[in-house]
Amino acid sequence: MTTNKRTLLRAGLTATAALAAKATGLAAAARAGEAPSIAGDAVTAAAEDFGHLIHRKPQAVLRPASAADIAELMRWAESRGLKVAARGQGHSVFGRAMAEGGVVLDMTAMCTIHDVQPDRISVDAGATWSAVLDATLPHGLTPPVLTNYLELSVGGTLAVGGIGPTTFRHGMQTDNVLALDVVTGDGRHLTCSPSSNPDLFDAIRAGLGQCGIITRATLRLVRAPERVRRFNLFYADLRSLTADQRTVLTDGRFDQLQGAILPDGAGAWRYQLEGAVQYDGQAAPDDDAVLAGLSDQRSAAVISDLTYIEDLSAFARLESLLRSNGQWFHPHPWLLTFLRGSNAEQLAGDILAELNNSDVGPFGRITYYPMTTKALCTPLVRMPDESIAFPFNLIRIPASKDAAKAEHMVISNRALYERLRDAGGVLYPVSAFPMSQNDWKDHFGPRWSLLHDAKQRYDPLATLTPGYTMF
Repeated sequence: MTTNKRTLLRAGLTATAALAAKATGLAAAARAGEAPSIAGDAVTAAAEDFGHLIHRKPQAVLRPASAADIAELMRWAESRGLKVAARGQGHSVFGRAMAEGGVVLDMTAMCTIHDVQPDRISVDAGATWSAVLDATLPHGLTPPVLTNYLELSVGGTLAVGGIGPTTFRHGMQTDNVLALDVVTGDGRHLTCSPSSNPDLFDAIRAGLGQCGIITRATLRLVRAPERVRRFNLFYADLRSLTADQRTVLTDGRFDQLQGAILPDGAGAWRYQLEGAVQYDGQAAPDDDAVLAGLSDQRSAAVISDLTYIEDLSAFARLESLLRSNGQWFHPHPWLLTFLRGSNAEQLAGDILAELNNSDVGPFGRITYYPMTTKALCTPLVRMPDESIAFPFNLIRIPASKDAAKAEHMVISNRALYERLRDAGGVLYPVSAFPMSQNDWKDHFGPRWSLLHDAKQRYDPLATLTPGYTMF
């Protein structure tokens, strides 16, 4: 790094730290140059996230332009005992991308889409999945697994796993990564893949940002379908929903499979199966054949035919609605888990009987559907030790900003987690409740040593991602 770039880097830290009124430790490091202009809301934004539950003010915010900037910053922060957290789109629900009194790296400037090849694409970690699609679809290509919400950053989802409606067939997004560029906690800039630094590759994917910061990812691509035939089917109860979900999973009827339990606004629940068949040209699937033998309330079924990108944009419409009514900015005390296939229906039913519509909010939902686990190969993605698991997620969107109610939901999440864990369930680690180091050891189980040993090699001073309270 040149002297001028180093001066700007350090000066940038000073400018942002001054906005936080905590410039003392950083000012001395930046006396060599004048600070560039940085938006006055940077520190305020980095002290909050999508969950609106945790508030931790950093000492500084840096918007790196390159991996070299991040490597310089990591060495600098490590030498001063400062914690560092990378922040993509700020979509954490419990302060995981925060660093109180430390440094937050705003990754949004690192969003370049690099070359698109017939089977892969290389992108900077701050790019969103919608930007990835904008680049790949003109070539008739798509990542095989996409999250329902496309405005998440690539680096952010790869740090936790990245689940979507095709995961039952193609695994997590982390299972479809070919290589990663990473800056480690001790300031090294490394490339990792199954054949190069494989220990780091396995510790970064779904490693919750504990060993390094992803700066670039090479992602697998497959042919994109032209159209999607979507089936939203409704059921009278959980038992009939579960039975049909298992049937269509076993039969392989759908290319996308999800489901949900929805508040009906009158205190009861609606049970929904969401399936989709992808196709090209004019050969639309035969609805009668797709739905043969299912026990849904057929008169309530909603069947739609969409382009691929229209289908992927469904959550964007919900986002627009929630922004317009203000609920996008309310607390989001979410709980995301996986249940064992063998007891999912019983456990979900017992919990559902104890909840009411207000526990999720009018636009919230309880995600519930089966998926096969054989396609999931990322070592740090934890699953129940069975061939079928059920995502069981309380996607709470409260109707108000009531802080006491949100705190009650966080406490409830912790109790539910312990209950589900005791029954063989596993956490998807983007949930809103506190976890101790022993909790994380329990979560990773036999894989804890993989992460612990990699932490010692690549972030020995535990500089990175303190929001998980793991090390």
